[in-house]
Amino acid sequence: MNQKNLKNINSFRRISLITVIAVYFLILVGGVVRSTGSGMGCPDWPKCFGSWVPPTSVNQLPNDYQEIYLQKRILKNERFVASLEKLGFSKKAEEIKNDKSILIEEEFNPVKTWIEYINRLIGVLIGLFILLTVYRSLPLWKEDKLIPILSFASLVLVVFQAWIGSIVVSTNLLAWMITLHMLLALLLVCLLIYIHFRAHHLYKKISFRTEKPFRLFTILMIGFILMIVQIVLGTQVREEIDQIAFAMGNLLRGSWIESIGFTFLVHRSYSLLLLAIHVLFIYKIYKYSVRRSGIFKLSQLLIIVIAFEILTGVGMAYFAIPAFLQPVHLLFGSLIIGIQFLLLLNLKDQKKITIEN
Repeated sequence: MNQKNLKNINSFRRISLITVIAVYFLILVGGVVRSTGSGMGCPDWPKCFGSWVPPTSVNQLPNDYQEIYLQKRILKNERFVASLEKLGFSKKAEEIKNDKSILIEEEFNPVKTWIEYINRLIGVLIGLFILLTVYRSLPLWKEDKLIPILSFASLVLVVFQAWIGSIVVSTNLLAWMITLHMLLALLLVCLLIYIHFRAHHLYKKISFRTEKPFRLFTILMIGFILMIVQIVLGTQVREEIDQIAFAMGNLLRGSWIESIGFTFLVHRSYSLLLLAIHVLFIYKIYKYSVRRSGIFKLSQLLIIVIAFEILTGVGMAYFAIPAFLQPVHLLFGSLIIGIQFLLLLNLKDQKKITIEN
């Protein structure tokens, strides 16, 4: 492999890694949007109150601005419902038609508006990083055609994710749309990690070997699937909290946990199962792996992040759901998925069998 190819690969590795980090930062910012209740800070999309730079005062808006943007959202939802019906999702389409909460229009709040607007600006920045990733992947076509193909797929996914984000706004933060939006973000993270992983293999081979790669892969795959389920449960708990907070006028935070239903109990207890699976995994890694391998270090990082994820969950449960912990909890959950996915890629890559005495 000549120096030019190595330079192209290194350039791509850098931008793909930066893009992964940027997406995680966007997930953190999205958590801030959720924890501050700023999701409807901008009632339209992609503009905000009909402008590329949102207003700072309600005096800059017409007196009937709520009715104006409500009608715009209704028209968009009608098109979305029609699309769902054509695709065969008649039940979901009917749910949206009959959901009266979608018709509630929030009053202008400059702080929430700008929090949501900053979130969108960062989303645009992510789009630029993805475009740069696609551009940097083109010179690698001869070395690995799948890298530019998947890079382009990530661009398509970002565009689709942006459209889903617009539907989240038009449906007034419909619960299952938020869950879909989150799962797509995790899919994007995993896709970008895989692209970076393939580029890494073009540069050098990973030297980690283990006695029982298939068994380790199976254990971690179970943990990966359980973690995705846990995140879905977490989004449902988050929706219940939002409803309780709204009913209580965002007061009496200490009583919110007591008012949450069965989903929270499952979410809380489920974390112990996740911890047990991953403790078993790292025990197997510690027993059979090369101590200085990158995968061993990743496994240590995974268990540390899981511990912090549980601690932030405990902090929210016992300290009246502090607003600052909500985005941190979401970020740790997303990081777990990313680390698990990277570990799965490394485990799948193992061919030889060695045992460290």
